[in-house]
Amino acid sequence: MYREWPSVVEHTVVWTARAEGRREDRMVLPDGCMDLLWLDGELVIAGPDTAAYHTTWTPSVYVGLRFAAGVGPCVIGVPAREVRDQRVPLAQIWPSAEVRRLSERLGQAAHPPSRILEKVVLDRLADGARPDPVAEFAVEMLGRGMSVESVADAVGFSERQLRRRSLDAFGYGPKTLARIIRLNRALDLGRLGRQPAEAALVAGYSDQAHLARDVKALTGTTFTSLVSDAANEVPGAGQASSDGRAANRSTSLPSGSLTEAYRWPQKASHGSRSPG
Repeated sequence: MYREWPSVVEHTVVWTARAEGRREDRMVLPDGCMDLLWLDGELVIAGPDTAAYHTTWTPSVYVGLRFAAGVGPCVIGVPAREVRDQRVPLAQIWPSAEVRRLSERLGQAAHPPSRILEKVVLDRLADGARPDPVAEFAVEMLGRGMSVESVADAVGFSERQLRRRSLDAFGYGPKTLARIIRLNRALDLGRLGRQPAEAALVAGYSDQAHLARDVKALTGTTFTSLVSDAANEVPGAGQASSDGRAANRSTSLPSGSLTEAYRWPQKASHGSRSPG
């Protein structure tokens, strides 16, 4: 069973998942977000993905906080590019003694672990760290379909300067972020019953073939397959269903902040190539 709901932390969702009785193969779609995870007694950071991430759940309960695009670096304390496409133990980023104490609290807690994680995050944000305002603006404008060149002009940056800021905030450049936003917009439309050609046009693709190529490149599967899985078994648009329906084996795990990540008005360096 997979469920998620809004966190008390701004621009964050809480999610839980339970795998019982058997191993379950899962696919997590790229969504521009970072997660703080409590997995089998270990705290882990899931960096922003540039493509679908495939994993296998063993029988257990999983808990996470998913931070909207640009928020994770403020909470975790590292640029997003340093954990891109990685799952990194939190003890490699925060002081090991601090992580050990937090893990002990989580392991012994009588109430849901998510509440402890939320309190830790709120305490870290109390010092005033906020997302980069340029990154906030970029997410909003790219989500509206503005070109990277126009976003850079609007903030008085060159495209190269905007890319550097984006790498720190999102883990990749604005062109990759725009592709991921567009992908999720098209999938949302598909889950609402729009046909692929219409979803492609409304989401900003040149045509249905363009949509098909981008979906294949970012997820390794087809638009129809992703929409079918979501429509039949997974709450749409990144929101938890009212009845807590499960995400069954072989379905895509919902991108946890499909709505939160793009609602901005207001995994040591690992040295991989930086997507544009």
